Order: sequence, then structure tokens, then C-alpha cells
Amino acid sequence: MIPESFVQELLGRVDIVDVVERYVPLKKAGANYSACCPFHSEKTPSFTVSPSKQFYHCFGCGAHGSAIGFLMQHAGIGFIEAVEDLASSVGLQVPQEERHRAERAKKAPLTELMARAARFYREQLKASPKAIDYFKGRGVSGEIAARFGLGYAPDAWQGLEQAFPDYSDADLVECGLVIVNDQGRRYDRFRDRVMFPILDQRGNVIGFGGRVIGQGEPKYLNSPETPLFEKGRELYGLTQARKAIQEQDMVLVVEGYMDVVGLAQSGVENVVATLGTAATDANVQRLLKLADRVVFCFDRDEAGDRAAWRAMEVSLGHLSDNKVVEILQMSGDQDPDEFVREHGREAFLHQARNATRLSEFLVRELVKRNDTNSAEGRAALVHAAKPLLQKMSAPILRVQVTKEIARRAQVSQAEVEAQCGLKPLARTRYAPPQMKQRPAPSSVERKLLEILLHKPEWAARLPLDLVDAELIESSALAAIADAIEHGEMPSGGFGLMLEFFRGSPQEALISEVLGGMVDEIEPGALEAVFNDAIAHLRQAAISMEIKRLNERARHGLSAGDKQRLAELLALKRSASGSAGGSSM
Repeated sequence: MIPESFVQELLGRVDIVDVVERYVPLKKAGANYSACCPFHSEKTPSFTVSPSKQFYHCFGCGAHGSAIGFLMQHAGIGFIEAVEDLASSVGLQVPQEERHRAERAKKAPLTELMARAARFYREQLKASPKAIDYFKGRGVSGEIAARFGLGYAPDAWQGLEQAFPDYSDADLVECGLVIVNDQGRRYDRFRDRVMFPILDQRGNVIGFGGRVIGQGEPKYLNSPETPLFEKGRELYGLTQARKAIQEQDMVLVVEGYMDVVGLAQSGVENVVATLGTAATDANVQRLLKLADRVVFCFDRDEAGDRAAWRAMEVSLGHLSDNKVVEILQMSGDQDPDEFVREHGREAFLHQARNATRLSEFLVRELVKRNDTNSAEGRAALVHAAKPLLQKMSAPILRVQVTKEIARRAQVSQAEVEAQCGLKPLARTRYAPPQMKQRPAPSSVERKLLEILLHKPEWAARLPLDLVDAELIESSALAAIADAIEHGEMPSGGFGLMLEFFRGSPQEALISEVLGGMVDEIEPGALEAVFNDAIAHLRQAAISMEIKRLNERARHGLSAGDKQRLAELLALKRSASGSAGGSSM
């Protein structure tokens, strides 16, 4: 757990303009900076970065947030990773448990060893006609080879001795570059292979993939699991593909390193590869953060069919109704690299555009495995669909698939839902009855929240007893007031405010309101609106109390109640007169 105080200190040290400019070229536009949005494709800049608010906002797609939020959205990484990245850029140490500090200290020298090995392999490629001919034969240019840091591991048992004079260093074994056999003999893991460096989101080399040039097994050899490298969490080529993925809002996932490199050579750049394993939960989760459409591309063989089914199964638990996952099974016996070299970029993109939707793939494969011409086969179809439907996280899509399974099984949707233990969508479509419907943006509570996000210190002047306690806006007002009272509320712009509420029940609301507050407001005008809003709260309270007393008057009022009613009526007249031409 990262302390809130550290997050505030970090955001006070970094400048969001510098952070965004690492990835997006910004131009000065008055008090702010502008650019074409990195999160959707556009020709006219609608992306704005505010130094005063330490906040970014896109008028086109609505993306907005702090420097931390930008890194999370741009790199598809988690909160902790984003904080660590920003902290390292300004020389701050993230306060964490001793175990995590020890892990980071252990990784640092390994990262340097991997970088040195990558440089060695790149130099060896230049000196190896055999490796150069291999890449040329696959149509790989020098520019693409440099972009992906391609290299060659020489055909020698201890070739890395040239890069590491202390070949007996235990860290070479720890990071997977060197193997020690049962007799204690040390030798290079990668020999006579073309090399593909695997990078993390910061661009550090964390592992390698090596491919044989001629005949040999295994065809591909990957780094083992190390303190740096967990292959089920990483994707090859993501660093190089990230910009194209965000521009197209789509990512292609292939099986091999050469597929990534070959497609990039042909101009298809939004491509990544899994690392010698089937797609994992971590892979799918990360990809769906980066793009709304994920297309898994597999060879049309038995292994490819198994990988396609696995990708479908894993994706089910991460779907939402605004995300699309598709399965592309290449026609013929060519892999994507071979196909694009023979048929060209447009032919491959045509294949990708016509990939099979995950829902269609799921139903098609289930029907293929269960004979729906018999009662037994139709029953088996529903039985086989049960764990898949239960796992599916996109509610509307699940209903559509359930209806199709029911049609193929010749039963009703309700019968499939009952057999599979699924709650009908109608039972969950309404908001909880205890929460009132969100008020219109012009409501007093909403207006006060907008003002306090500009001026949180004014919360001390807010009559919280007069706001509607059942509204979520009111809970946010109370949270701001409480933070001000205890000296916890940060100052320094919208970015800090948004991060202060991260993980709280009010986070979604605060983010929504901040996203709509992009125009600068004169302090004097803000003060007038604030005072007017409080006056309206007081008037509403007076009117409500008058109404209650008038209702009781039918049964007679006590002398005290009559006096109170007179006072309230006088207050209402006075308040109405002073409010004058109020716009609230």
C-alpha cells in the first residue's frame, strides 16, 4: 500500500506537462498545451494539458486525469507501476514493505546484465552473415531490426564471456543467460539463434526469445522465469506497438516473434505476441485496457485451434459490453508473417477485419463438439456451455449467447439460465432503491461539488446539514469537508484532487465532475455562485419547514409554532428580496 501522503508529494514534484511530453508532442495554447489525443485517432487537436490544474482532458473522447492516470492509460499499467515510474523520474523512493525494497534492489543489477547482453547480441548480428541472411530472407530491413533490437547469439558454448569477463557471476544464472549443468559446467542458454529482446513497459530488457536459424529443436527458446521476467504477464512487441494500438483502438495478438516483426515490416504495427504460452488472464486484462478491440490471430493447425479456444476461455471473464474480442484463424497453412509477405498488407488487414467474433466462435465450437441432431447432444451442448456462460462478464453479450445456445438446444432462454445458474438480466438492471436518481447537472448539490473541487477550502463554510444526505454528491461534499477539517485535503490542482479520491466510493463521481470542468472560471464569479447556492439551500430549508408547519396547522398550532411560522415567513420574504435576479 502506497501512503496517500507520498502520492501527494510525488504529484507535487512532477509536472504533468513533462510527463505527457515524454509520449506526445505538445504545443503551447494560451495558458495550456494541446495535441492530437493519444487515446483516439483525430486530425484536429482536442487534447489539452493544464499546468495550473495538473490535469489532462480530451474534448473528443473524454479521457482525463492526473499524471499518474495518464501513465496508467497510455502504458496500460497499474497504479503502483505508474507511481513507481513517476517516482524514479524525479528521484523519489516509493515507500513500501521491506520485501518489495529487497526485490527492487535484487532486480537492478539483473536489468543491467540483460541490457549488456542485448548490446552484445546486436553487435554479434552485424558480424554474422548467416544471421543477416536469415533476416533478409524474411524481408526484415535494418530499420526494423534496430527498432526491435534484433540480435544473434553466436554458436559457442560460452560466447557471453566476451561481454561478461566474470562469466562465473551468479547473477548471469539468476537472469537466465547462463545455465549450470549437474557437473557444474557453465554454458550460454542461447547459442546459434537469432535473438528477440523482450521489454517491460519502461523499455528495460527483461528476457529474450531465441529462434533457430536452420533445423533444430526447440524452434523457439525463451528465457526462464526470473525475478525480472514472468512470461505469463508479458507481451512481446508491446513497447513498439503501443502508439499504433492507441491510434487504431485495436490490437492483434499473434503466436510468434517473427509474426510481430514481419507484420511491422509490412506496416501492420499494432501487433504483439504471447511468450510461448497460451493467452493468460494478465495478458487479456492488459490488452483490454489499451484497446476496445482485441483480435487473437492463430495458425490454422491443431495447436492454433487449442490456442484459440484457450484465448476465448480466458477472455470471457474480462469482457464488457463495450469491448470486442475476436478470433482470426489464418486460412491455409501460412502463419501471419508468411501470409503478409506473399499476399501483402491489405490482404492481411482484410482477414483481420473479417475475424470471428468471440460469441460466434464460442457457439460454433460448442455445436461442433456436440451433436445437436439428438436430444442427448442438445443436452450435452447446454452442459458444455454452462461454465463458459457463468464466466462471461459482459451482461448483455451473455444474454445474446444464452439465447443462441437455447435456440440450438431447442429449449427456452429461461431454461438455459436456470440450468446454468444464471440470473436473468432483468433482475439486475435497476439501481438500488435506497439511492435516489442522480440529480441534473444544474442541481444545487452538483453545483456546490463543482465549486469545492475548485476551492476545497470553502467546505468550511458549507452548511452540510442542509444538503440532501441521500445523494452521492452530498457524500462527496462531506468527504471534502472532513478532509479539510483534518488537514488532509491536497492543494495543487485537479490531478491531486482526483488521486486523493482514488479507491474511494466517490472516485467515479469526482472523475466525472472533473472531466466536465475544463474551462477557467474567474474567482469572483465562483464566489458569487457559491454564495448563491448556499442561499438556495437555506431557502429550500425554510420552505420545507414552512410546509411542515402549514400541514400541522390543520390540527392547530401552539403559540410557539405560530411564532416560528411568522419568523420563517419573514425570513423567506427577506431572502427572496435579497436573491433578486438569481440564476440558480
